[in-house]
Amino acid sequence: MAKGRKRSNEPKGRKITLKMAKLALKLTMDGKRRLDLSNMEIAIFPKCILKLCDVDELDLSRNLLKKLPNSIDKFVNLRWLDLHSNQLDHIPEAIGRLQNLHSLNLCNNHLSTVGLPSEIGLLRKLRSLNLGMNVLERIPSSIAGLKELRHVALFNNLLTREPDCLRNLPHLESVNLKCNPIPPEDDKGTGAVRRVECLYLVKESCLCASCLWKVKEDRRKVDSWLSEDHSHRKSRFSGMITPNSVAQEDQVTWR
Repeated sequence: MAKGRKRSNEPKGRKITLKMAKLALKLTMDGKRRLDLSNMEIAIFPKCILKLCDVDELDLSRNLLKKLPNSIDKFVNLRWLDLHSNQLDHIPEAIGRLQNLHSLNLCNNHLSTVGLPSEIGLLRKLRSLNLGMNVLERIPSSIAGLKELRHVALFNNLLTREPDCLRNLPHLESVNLKCNPIPPEDDKGTGAVRRVECLYLVKESCLCASCLWKVKEDRRKVDSWLSEDHSHRKSRFSGMITPNSVAQEDQVTWR
């Protein structure tokens, strides 16, 4: 190493200037201002974009971000925040101050239970929450306060039970718990563990007539099989059923 040159501990990545950020501004079909900085090899949150904090949507997905600053709360108008496919292991408490947020995507990061703050339960307008492909063993109980929540993705985590905090959410339509080590109900206490390879929970009103008939027929067959085996599996989420994988086409967006 040359004399006098210091080794930088900062992660390597692309530097984003304000000019570059302004060029990345787009107008969505419904007239929202979106700042799209996805897939740009960004390793450090660009402070310059705080000057564009009046945007409605912010896409920082598919980058190299390891940290999100507290200044994220400057984006007071934000309705849509996409941070999927980064290297985040912690979300700041300031996330709870994004009171207009409707959609939050944190899929495919390094988030553990301690890295997800309880303040996420302050996002009262949140309708879609994607926490798939992390290392979560449980989720904050404060999520029970998200009364507008419609869709939750928790696939590919380390959950060993279905989260109690989701049971009484009035508008919940779908929960994706695919690929979690959730033990079967009739194997409690035995130490047996299985992986849930495909589990979607939806309201009956979300299914067409043919799909609803098929689901009920499959459920009848399963109940019949369980009764023969002298066991009975109770539904964990009132008013919801488990459809086949093709019952809702939009489920492909969670995969």
